[in-house]
Amino acid sequence: MSFNTFGKIFRFTTWGESHGPAIGCVVDGCPPNIALSEKDIQIDMDRRRPGKSKFTSQRKESDKVEILSGVFQGKTTGTPISMIIYNKDARSRDYETIKNKFRPGHADYTYLMKYGIRDYRGGGRQSARETASRVAAGAIAKVVLNKLINKKFKVVGGVVQLGLLGCNKNNWNEKEIRKNPFFCPDKKSVKLWEKYLLAVRKAGSSCGAVIELRASGVPAGLGAPIYSKLDSDLTSALMSINAVKGVNIGAGMNAAFLSGEENSDEIRNIGGKTKFKSNNAGGILGGISSGQEIIASFAVKPTSSILSSRETIDKKGKNTKISVKGRHDPCVGIRAVPIGEAMMACVLLDHYLLNRAHCG
Repeated sequence: MSFNTFGKIFRFTTWGESHGPAIGCVVDGCPPNIALSEKDIQIDMDRRRPGKSKFTSQRKESDKVEILSGVFQGKTTGTPISMIIYNKDARSRDYETIKNKFRPGHADYTYLMKYGIRDYRGGGRQSARETASRVAAGAIAKVVLNKLINKKFKVVGGVVQLGLLGCNKNNWNEKEIRKNPFFCPDKKSVKLWEKYLLAVRKAGSSCGAVIELRASGVPAGLGAPIYSKLDSDLTSALMSINAVKGVNIGAGMNAAFLSGEENSDEIRNIGGKTKFKSNNAGGILGGISSGQEIIASFAVKPTSSILSSRETIDKKGKNTKISVKGRHDPCVGIRAVPIGEAMMACVLLDHYLLNRAHCG
């Protein structure tokens, strides 16, 4: 299997399977002399880990990360940072009865067609369990960006759509995101979302979600204008996350419905500082950051593993039905928030280092 590495200068390679002994990643290209500890990484690992509420998978993983190399006396050395996360609560027996069937919506069929072999235990390498390693890499990227840019830099994500239910983004409250199990930025939507998702789970079904990411404190000038645009690399990063089916930068697809006057972000000089009157571009113009807040959103499809019976075929091509039991998220989009933040941070750090190498 190829292409397990992401990034150009700040790169990370993930490894491991959902039901193997461990997963992990190796981060390469991290600058030296950056204060870093396992605690810095664990903060985001705890935000992503399963079993934290009745609205996510009940698989009980502590997701404790261990740094094996690349950090000495509390600082990065500039050498590869290797990290490991042990799997503690895999239940492979849940997949024994369906191991020869293809789960609709999953990559079971395509993996077998491509490789001629597949790990049926929780999906193996295709499982979203892999994303824990991305979060570890992204946590390092956040620490480095805070050091290299300034402490004003931050990436914040929130779920703005849960299945059929949206929220009022005018009520966006970063503190509220960390208080509720949905990463919802609108306090007024939480109770309704609870009732909705419990009904979805009780019915043996699932729902999708839309996650919005906001990065502030990003300097102007990041991104190469043709084949490594900041928005194209960011889109690629977010699309690489399991179950993601679409990405918007700023107004995104909705820009097609705006007039030229509505879509253009007018520019003014106020007190000697450049100010934009709107941000339909999502903080990126011509593939280069403008200094505005970078805004991206991505759509996550409903969880494919559901109790409801679905038609499928088995490895011999015989028509059959399947009902997937086990511990699955009724909405995988909820735990995608820290994953999206991690991928955005990795892209921004990669482009910051590229820009520093190219433009000084």
